[in-house]
Amino acid sequence: MQNRMMITGAGSGLGREIALRWAREGWQLALADVNEAGLKETLVLVSQAGGQGFVQRCDVRDYSQLTALAQACEEKFGGIDVIVNNAGVAAGGFFAELSLEDWEWQLSINLMGVVKGCKAFLPMLERSKGRIINIASMAALMQGPAMSNYNVAKAGVLALSESLLIELRQQEVAVHVVCPSFFQTNLLDSFRGPTPAMKAQVGKLLESSPITAADIAEYIYQQVAQGQFLILPHEQGREAWTLKQRNPQLIYDEMAVMAEKMRAKAKPVV
Repeated sequence: MQNRMMITGAGSGLGREIALRWAREGWQLALADVNEAGLKETLVLVSQAGGQGFVQRCDVRDYSQLTALAQACEEKFGGIDVIVNNAGVAAGGFFAELSLEDWEWQLSINLMGVVKGCKAFLPMLERSKGRIINIASMAALMQGPAMSNYNVAKAGVLALSESLLIELRQQEVAVHVVCPSFFQTNLLDSFRGPTPAMKAQVGKLLESSPITAADIAEYIYQQVAQGQFLILPHEQGREAWTLKQRNPQLIYDEMAVMAEKMRAKAKPVV
C-alpha cells in the first residue's frame, strides 16, 4: 500500500495544504523547505490531521541536499511512494528589465529544483512503482506578459513532466503535473522583480482569487486518484487553455493588450 510522500516547499502555502490533505489519509510525510519555522508548524498540523513524518531543511538548488533527503526517506520510511516537487518562487518584470541573475535565480529553483528532485528520488520511485507530482503553473500554458523567466521555468516543468510521463510508463512510475492559476498564497514573500508596481499588480491578482491553497490540494488529491496527468484546478484556467488550443492567436493578441496596459501602469507619473 502506498503511503509515503515527500513534499518540497512544505513550510507554507500549497505545499502545506498538500501535506494536510494526504495526512488526513494517515500518510507518512517527509516535509522539506528552506523555511524551518514553517516546516515545524506544518508538522504539528500534520500530526493533528492524522499523519506523521519528519522535517528536513532542503534548498532544492543543492542536489546534495535532495539526495540527503532521499536517504532520510530510505532510513525513516524504508522508501518513498510519491514525491511532490512544489518548492517555487515568484518573479516578474518585462524581459528588457530582467537581469541574467533574475533568470538564473528563477530557473535554478523553479525548473532545476524540480529536475533535481526527480533525479534524486527516481531510483526509489522505480522500486515502489510510485508517482511524481510536479507543481507547474498556468504560466506554463498561457505565458502572460512581464513574467518571461517564470513562464519559461514553469513551461520547462511541464515539458519535463511530459517527458517523464512517456519515459517512465514502462517502469510503472506515474507522473502528474499541476498548473494552478493565481490563488491565495504567500508566494509574494519570495517575489523578485525590478518594479514595486509589478509586485502590487501580482498581489491584487492573488487577493482577488476565490480559490484557496486548500481547495487546490483537494482538487489535486481527487485528480491524482483518477490518474489525470495534466491537472488544471481553476475553471477559468481550463477554459483559457481550451480557447488557446482552438485559437492561439486570439490569446496572443489579448496578452499583447494586457502588456500595453501593464506598461502604462508601471510608468511613473510626471
